[in-house]
Amino acid sequence: MGGGELSTKVSRGMPEGGFLALLRASAHIAVPVGAVGSLGLMLWAGRRNDSRILLVLFALWVLSPFMALVLANAVSKRWSVVSRAALHSVMLVLTLVTLAIYGDVVLGPPRAKPAFVFIVVPPASWLLIAIVVAVAALISGRHTSGTHGVIRSWPRDL
Repeated sequence: MGGGELSTKVSRGMPEGGFLALLRASAHIAVPVGAVGSLGLMLWAGRRNDSRILLVLFALWVLSPFMALVLANAVSKRWSVVSRAALHSVMLVLTLVTLAIYGDVVLGPPRAKPAFVFIVVPPASWLLIAIVVAVAALISGRHTSGTHGVIRSWPRDL
């Protein structure tokens, strides 16, 4: 085992403490709450729609960013601390922003086409997830240049 591999295991194997532990715990609570809240708001907005198939498709569409976050979290165990912190941050921010947007559609002034928001927010969420995690991986890779290419395993995880 080379020195780079040892430092990788030590830095990645260390438990996240303090703020990072709080961030991780908050993110793990926020994502299911955001998924259920988003689904509830979408169902409320579509309550007058007679097509159950359309509602199921919309439900899957609205839940897809949350499912992507859960998947990313599952594969993030081998990521650097910086990348995991970025992922947990985006989990929190995305949940809050999504609920705010969907809540405004449902509880705010009436809109001519409320479905548009439920169509556009999921791909915008995927884009945000991809950008934040990629930038964090790049930054993390620069900070760990002495670890002999440790970060190169990151793209294989996605």
